[in-house]
Amino acid sequence: MTSTLEHGTTTASTAPPAVGRLIDQFEQGLDAPICLTWELTYACNLSCVHCLSSSGRRDPRELSTEQCKAIIDELQRMQVFYVNIGGGEPTVRSDFWELVDYATAHQVGVKFSTNGVRIDEKVAARLAASDYVDVQISLDGATAEVNDAVRGPGSFAMAVRALENLSNAGFRDAKISVVVTRENVSQLDDFKALADRYGATLRITRLRPSGRGADVWDDLHPTAAQQRELYDWLVAHGEGVLTGDSFFHLSAYGDALPGLNLCGAGRVVCLIDPVGDVYACPFAIHEEFLAGNILADGGFQSIWQNSELFTELRSPQTAGACTKCAHFDSCRGGCMAAKFFTGLPMDGPDPECVQGFGESALAADRTIPPAAVDHSRTGKRRTPRAPVPLTLLTTPPRRPSKACDENPLAGMTPPVAGPSRTES
Repeated sequence: MTSTLEHGTTTASTAPPAVGRLIDQFEQGLDAPICLTWELTYACNLSCVHCLSSSGRRDPRELSTEQCKAIIDELQRMQVFYVNIGGGEPTVRSDFWELVDYATAHQVGVKFSTNGVRIDEKVAARLAASDYVDVQISLDGATAEVNDAVRGPGSFAMAVRALENLSNAGFRDAKISVVVTRENVSQLDDFKALADRYGATLRITRLRPSGRGADVWDDLHPTAAQQRELYDWLVAHGEGVLTGDSFFHLSAYGDALPGLNLCGAGRVVCLIDPVGDVYACPFAIHEEFLAGNILADGGFQSIWQNSELFTELRSPQTAGACTKCAHFDSCRGGCMAAKFFTGLPMDGPDPECVQGFGESALAADRTIPPAAVDHSRTGKRRTPRAPVPLTLLTTPPRRPSKACDENPLAGMTPPVAGPSRTES
């Protein structure tokens, strides 16, 4: 995988050209994404209060099996190393395993995120036999009380059962994926112990105010004191914990944290959604960050390398007042999605700026953009800033009885042939 910028040609009489810092090449974009997230479906058996894609019901325009295979063929030609498959709950697609097998047979490794609903003993054994599939189990509490208040009754037991099945089958290095909230910051050591118990690796990500997460962000995002607690914990334990590009805004506290310390949107990461729309960032599913549609705009490679949005993101960015801050080189202005979905200017501070500039920005007049998509099974979003019902369980948790407790197509009309979302 190479930078999209040309640095010249090497000849017998010339030395190889200087390529500069790796982070500079990342900012200018690569020929193919390092991390491609692909949401195969919006269908999901859970209704997590912070779901970034407001998942629940399947979109009737969902890409077909053959269309998905055509995308995999293109990713193979682009030499994309692996794809991070999510949803919704991707395993509820009837062709999920067919697509996983097709991808690995075409040299595209697969990492998929799941709540564990279909990771039974048989599936765990199948996964343990593959060298090209990685599994990420979602948990948002190290106890059922904390986790199930966010992800739903029975979800903790279901996830732990999946981890047990994987461990017993000999699957090596599963991932436990945690969205850090003010309810679970104090459980970081417990999450690490849980990962160690099952021979897994802990992965923690930032709570973004997108999808249903926008409705609960005020109540669930870590406090300023907890942000410092999180930073100190990562300094002590970060070498053994995966963070991606989630917490580069915390680097303004001092030393840079392990991981990608910049916003990779449209530069090294992007998202393909279930209908083939391509977004600059997995946490920014909104028309403002829509680069194109695979079916309507010549395929993924054309969008990645030529779209107007990605070209703009790879050009030098203005960061407004943040460039005058002594910590700008560390935090680089923070997260694009976090700013957008809290109604802050893109050239302003991150809403969770650890130097306190985000607090004053949030206190000013701002317009929070409406959600672009909502596939919640109820069809209703929580009123923003209404209290989040984080009541601890008083009754035994109920295990979700099947892949979708409610028909993901409930309340939707049958699909009608017509233009894609980007054409309508």
